[in-house]
Amino acid sequence: MSFRRFTTSLLVIAILVTSFVGNTTLACPFCNAVSQTLRQEMSVMDAVVIATAVDRESARNEETGEVLMRVEKVLKGDSLVKVGQEVNAIYYGDIKTGRTFMLSGVDPPEMQWSCLPLSPRAEAYLMKVTKLADEDDVTRLRFYYDYLQDEETMLSRDAYDEFAIAPYSAVKALAPEIDHAALVSWINDPEATVDRRRLYLTMLGVCGDEKDLPMLEAQLRSTQKSSRSGLDALVACYLTLSGEKGLAVIDELFLKNSKAPYADTYAAIMAIRFHGTEGDVIARSALVESLHHVLDREDLADLVIPDLARWSDWSQIDKMKQLFLEADPDNNWVRVPVVNYLRACPLPEASEALKELEKVDPESVKRANTFFSIPVPAKETTKANTSAAPKAKESSTATATIRTLDRFEVSDSNVASDSEMVARFDRGAINEPHAAMGSLTAANTPVVAASLASQTHPTSANPWRLVYVVSLSLSTIMIGQFLLLSGGPAVVPVPVQERE
Repeated sequence: MSFRRFTTSLLVIAILVTSFVGNTTLACPFCNAVSQTLRQEMSVMDAVVIATAVDRESARNEETGEVLMRVEKVLKGDSLVKVGQEVNAIYYGDIKTGRTFMLSGVDPPEMQWSCLPLSPRAEAYLMKVTKLADEDDVTRLRFYYDYLQDEETMLSRDAYDEFAIAPYSAVKALAPEIDHAALVSWINDPEATVDRRRLYLTMLGVCGDEKDLPMLEAQLRSTQKSSRSGLDALVACYLTLSGEKGLAVIDELFLKNSKAPYADTYAAIMAIRFHGTEGDVIARSALVESLHHVLDREDLADLVIPDLARWSDWSQIDKMKQLFLEADPDNNWVRVPVVNYLRACPLPEASEALKELEKVDPESVKRANTFFSIPVPAKETTKANTSAAPKAKESSTATATIRTLDRFEVSDSNVASDSEMVARFDRGAINEPHAAMGSLTAANTPVVAASLASQTHPTSANPWRLVYVVSLSLSTIMIGQFLLLSGGPAVVPVPVQERE
C-alpha cells in the first residue's frame, strides 16, 4: 500500500470522527463555513473585549510586535479583565490613535490576546452579536440576513458563515422574510463565489416556486461553469421546486448520461441524498428509481449502493450479483459495497446470493464482514406518499418493498461507507469544480461511520475533544510515515480494495 493511500485513509478517518464529535444538527446542506464565526469564537474564549491602542510612543514593542491597548468595553470575562486595564496584544498593522480592536483572550491569569481591527460599523455589529447568544436559530438568522451582502467584507463573511452552520429547518422558517427578487439577482451574479451560490440556491429552494424552474433548468443545461457552479445545490433547488417530475431532467443530464463528468454525477447524487434526508417533497420510492440508473454505470455504482441499503430498497439483488460477478481489476472496489448490501437485505434471496459470491471472491466477503458494519436503514422523512408504503420495482428473485418509516432521532441517510469515502478521495473529487465536498465538514450534511449511526450524538462539539481527535490522527500519520521510511512493521491494511 502506498503512503499516499495510507495517509488519505487516515485523513478520511479523521474527518469521520471529527464529524461525529461535532455539532450533528443538520446545517445548511450544501454550504461550507469559510471560518469560525465571531459568535463561535467568543463562545470558546475566556475573555473578549473592545480595546484601543494607547496614545504614547512606547505603545508598540518593535521587537515582539506587541501593542499596548486599553480596554474600553468588556464583552465577556469581566472577572478576568476590567475597563481601563492596559493589556498587550501582538499586531503589526496600523495602530493610529483611537483605532478600535476586538481582543480575544485565553489562558488566564497571564492572558494571551488575539487581535482583530474593527471599523465603527463592525464594532456596532459585534455589540449586537453579543446579544444573540441566547436567541433561537431563526432569530439569529433574521439578524444575519441583513448582512449577507454587506459592503464590509468581514460582516458579510460572518453572516454567510452563520447561515452555513444554521440548521436547515431555521433557513426554511425564515422563508417568508427572504426577498425573492434580491435572492435571484445574487444567484445570477457572475461574481458570486461557489459557496455563496450554494447558500442562495438553498434559500431559493425554501422561498421560490415553479416560476423559477425555467431559470434553474437553463443553468442545469448550460455549458458555462459559472452558471453551473454549486451544482449540488442547483440540482437540489430544482428538485425542491419541481417535485418528482423534475427527476426526469436530472436523470437525463447526470444519472443516466454516461458522458456526464464524474463530478456532475456526484453532485446530482448528493442532491438526491439531501432529498431523501431533509427534503419533504419527493418520496424515496422515486429517488431510488433515479439512483438505479447509476448502477448501470459500473465505475460509479459503488457510490449509490449504500444509499439503496439504508433506504431499504431490496429490489436490486440480481443487479448486485451482476455487478459483483462482472467486476474486473478496474472496478473491483464495487464488490465490498455489494456484499454489504446483501448482508443488510432481510430477504432469503440475498443470503443465497451471498453464498454464491463468496465462492467467487471470498476475500471481498471476508473484508466486508471484518471491517464494515451492516448499513442502518434510514427512515422516511418525505411527506409525499407516507400513508402507505410505496412500491419498489419487482426483481426476478423477490418482490421488494421500500419501507416508509418515521425518522430516527439521529439522521443517518447521508452516512457514507468508508469505502465510499476513500473512493471520493481516490477519484480526485476534492479537486473537481462541482464536487459536493460540503458533506465532509462538520458544518454541513454530516458524514459518520455507519456503525455510529444508531448511537446518541452530542448536541455540541467539545473543543478539547476535537483537538484530541485531530492530534491523534496526525500522530498516527507521523508514526505510519516513520514506519514506512524506516522499513518497520507493515501498516495495517485500510479496509477498502486497492484501486489501480
